[in-house]
Amino acid sequence: MLLETLHVMRDISRLHEITAVFIRYGWGDVARRLGIIGVLERAGRILHWTEAEEIMHLEPAVRVRRALEELGPTFVKLGQVLATRVDMFPPSWISEFEKLQSDVPPVPFDDLLPQLINVLGASPLEIFREVQIKPVAAASIAQVHLAQLQDGTEVVLKIRRPAIEQKIEADLRILAHIAHLLESELPEARRYQPVHIAAEFTRSLRRELDLAMEARNIDRFAQNFATDETVLIPKVYWEWTSAVMNVQQRVVGIHGNNLAAVDAAGLDRKILASHGADAVLKMILIDGFFHADPHPGNVFYLPGNRLAMLDFGMVGRLTHERRNQIVDLLASLARRNEQGMLEVLLEWVGDASVDDSKLAADVADLVVNYENVQLKDIRLSALLQEITMIMREHSLMLPSDLTLLFKALITLEGLGRQLDPEFHLVSHLEPFVVHVIRERYTPSALWQRGRQDLNEFYGLLTGLPRDLGRLIREVRRGKFKIELDLKRLDHFGQQIDHSANRLTMAIMTASLVIGSSIVMTVEGGPTLFGLPLFGLLGFLLAFFNSLWIIFSIWRSNRH
Repeated sequence: MLLETLHVMRDISRLHEITAVFIRYGWGDVARRLGIIGVLERAGRILHWTEAEEIMHLEPAVRVRRALEELGPTFVKLGQVLATRVDMFPPSWISEFEKLQSDVPPVPFDDLLPQLINVLGASPLEIFREVQIKPVAAASIAQVHLAQLQDGTEVVLKIRRPAIEQKIEADLRILAHIAHLLESELPEARRYQPVHIAAEFTRSLRRELDLAMEARNIDRFAQNFATDETVLIPKVYWEWTSAVMNVQQRVVGIHGNNLAAVDAAGLDRKILASHGADAVLKMILIDGFFHADPHPGNVFYLPGNRLAMLDFGMVGRLTHERRNQIVDLLASLARRNEQGMLEVLLEWVGDASVDDSKLAADVADLVVNYENVQLKDIRLSALLQEITMIMREHSLMLPSDLTLLFKALITLEGLGRQLDPEFHLVSHLEPFVVHVIRERYTPSALWQRGRQDLNEFYGLLTGLPRDLGRLIREVRRGKFKIELDLKRLDHFGQQIDHSANRLTMAIMTASLVIGSSIVMTVEGGPTLFGLPLFGLLGFLLAFFNSLWIIFSIWRSNRH
């Protein structure tokens, strides 16, 4: 039962609300298959099965997006995370997920005061010289108020909504259990790894709830761009920053969506696009720490063709190995090296089962499509979408850091083309790719890699006697085991086991029929209804065995 799985009766009301929304948007069959409906009815929550005619005419992606919007902050955030999974969903679904907005009615400032007084030790109206009670922006997790420090410095206060943690934690509990149910009950959902996505989403959302974490991200970006005069990263005022509120420098500029104001201010769109591309590519390929959502709403344009980046709640991290893989992929494409691209993709999918020959053929087709295209003319967003389409066709999942990266690059190219229709992101990639390749072969990099390899080899040698000794002890004790993870053979073995069980029962049933028939011809002994008792019992047992065999065969045919 789902109720036993959830272990939290306090969430039953919210579960009813979620299920009712899914049903209203035409996903009642999924709820039935997961067993949620029966539990709610046993809990006294009888659902009314009504589906609005106009809703059922909508596309599935639209119905999912509207359901997520109706379910509130946690599910809106889930949809925004799913918008980064270009490897899982086709463009039409990604487009719908991207429409999800976090804008919600603001919380009255008086409702924010108790938690602010608790973390600040005094009212913000006393600490700051001036605080605008009306927020300038309100989202699902936090809202933003303008303020001034005592010295007149203009700042923004990003304040978390009160009691939001409890609501989100309840939703996360329900999401985790629904994910387990999807993976166990719906075979067609397993390729999407719902349990993994739910766990990843939980970690991401909990980090976003901690506004001090965002402040630490801002400080790290500020350090990385300390010598770059073309990019402004807001300053954080740590004296008043906590998990509940962070205080940042107020940036005054032209909003990224207001291109008319950009032209009126005499700014150069091409230069702005170039500065934005260089900044994000530096984050990705040099720093390995990047803004995961560089859309126009998170960018301000400043005098002197400078730009400011805001909202660092969603960031991505890339290891040196991952950055080298990205460079290898681009270099292989430039050289039309199919094998090089294939090797990178196989590294990305890890241990997942894949048809190597079919994947190689698809990669070869991809390379042929770009055979007569100059590297500078390649649209990176189109290339990434083709790669993710290949991954989807093979039911392969990209690592989470790469899904954020792909999404950031696609968004960045869109921002650049909005400013400059002739913008080509690939042309800005070349100097960074060259830099990364050169860095691989500097004396210090070669020495570091060589020392690391020597350390690993030395560790292997020094640990060998200990491992051999442990192996010999296990053999002496008779505990030596070889474990083979052969899922297909396991399934085949289970089928043989079930078939053997049914065959055994069939033989026993036949034996009972034959034996009972013989007993029925023997005179004497106890009787029932004038017939030998033991013969009747044998026939009865054979009858129930037959029913079991028929039911077992019927059930196996349904799976």
